[in-house]
Amino acid sequence: MSSLPAGERRAAVVIEDDLDIRNLVCAVLEQGGFQVSVAATGREGVDVVRQQHPVVVTLDIGLPDIDGYEVLRRLRSTTDCYVIVLSGRADETDILTALQAGADDYVVKPFRPRELRARIDAMLRRPRLLPAHPQAQPAPPAVAAQGPSAGSGPREGSDTLLRNGNLVVDSEARTATCSGAELPLTKTEFNLLHELMRSNGAVRTKEELVRVSRGGDYRGYNFVSRTDERAIEVHIANLRQKLARSEGDPDLITTVRGVGFRIMPRRSAPR
Repeated sequence: MSSLPAGERRAAVVIEDDLDIRNLVCAVLEQGGFQVSVAATGREGVDVVRQQHPVVVTLDIGLPDIDGYEVLRRLRSTTDCYVIVLSGRADETDILTALQAGADDYVVKPFRPRELRARIDAMLRRPRLLPAHPQAQPAPPAVAAQGPSAGSGPREGSDTLLRNGNLVVDSEARTATCSGAELPLTKTEFNLLHELMRSNGAVRTKEELVRVSRGGDYRGYNFVSRTDERAIEVHIANLRQKLARSEGDPDLITTVRGVGFRIMPRRSAPR
């Protein structure tokens, strides 16, 4: 994580009741050019975040007053900052709960400072919000658009459009539509769906999808933990739910046992 000039220092908040860990996380963030504020309880942390408007928040789960999950829910009602949960709990239930409550990442204690720096650096190099876009056009049968077709809209034939049945992913506008209705995807969900779509039915391993979720600017940090893979499983599960609600097809993304995931080819519904 590169340091910032003094006039460009961004705010970060560390919510952690363990003094040693709090000091370590503060040091990592300060080396990255952040102006760091700290809180030792959940309620104090919520107040500090509302006052400081940070770019990044690190959050412990086992706080002495309200737990980190409740803190996360309160934060998500007021801020879209990046939140990294730092926790000694490695159970799948804890990881799922944190990600579903709005965490951007989950790091199990004890963690390596270089890993934390790499994760923060990767998040800051990816766009936080999806841009506005025009309504996508209906999709013809094919997984990937390769060339122009008759009677199509102005973007038809663009290599930024990927298609599978009634699902259309636009990599330029960073949107996904199903039967003409836009899917409310998070940044990570879109990145994973785009990777599966562009693979044209080929299997993508969990390890590959972890690196997709990290983005292209991950500074060479290649270690993939079981926690990382569980996070991918959560994002895929969320994707399946959103696709099922729109398309009524819960099996569009298929699990290849012991390997990873793939998109099943589909035809467009007749019009």
